[in-house]
Amino acid sequence: MDPIRYENLTVRQAEAADAKQLAAWWNDGAVMAHAGFPNGLGTSEEEVAKGLGKGALVIQENDRLIGECNYRNAGMGVAEIGIKICETDCQNRGIGRKVLSLLIGWLFKNGYSKIILDTNLKNARAQHVYESLGFRRVRTNVDAWKDQLGRLQTSIDYELVEKDFISCVSDAFQA
Repeated sequence: MDPIRYENLTVRQAEAADAKQLAAWWNDGAVMAHAGFPNGLGTSEEEVAKGLGKGALVIQENDRLIGECNYRNAGMGVAEIGIKICETDCQNRGIGRKVLSLLIGWLFKNGYSKIILDTNLKNARAQHVYESLGFRRVRTNVDAWKDQLGRLQTSIDYELVEKDFISCVSDAFQA
């Protein structure tokens, strides 16, 4: 994937040089709590670097890493995505909505017909963003998994088809 740029944002393939920052975020319980890891992942920079695949992406604002997103081919024209704006001073500024618009637009232009994702029921901010982009709630999975502390968690499954996509960015360009 070539980098996608819009205004001062860049979404690009994660590289080995990004592993140190990714490991720091993944080991930070405050960053990872929504994903069920309030104590962080306890992973090393080397483990992170080894696990970076083609769908592992980083988000930059200007030249600063501020978060990550990813996609994977779930088969039959479906891409599953995820996103985290990891730097707290970058949250609640509309960056996530823009990055999702960029990634989703790129996925639809590259042959995917449906995008799926899930989020924790407690993550109302993410649900608002997803629904503003046209995602539709498909299912609520009550007490479907336990977090790192053994607490039951509920998740919501979402899906988006191209005709329902409401992008918040004009056409981005790849550089």
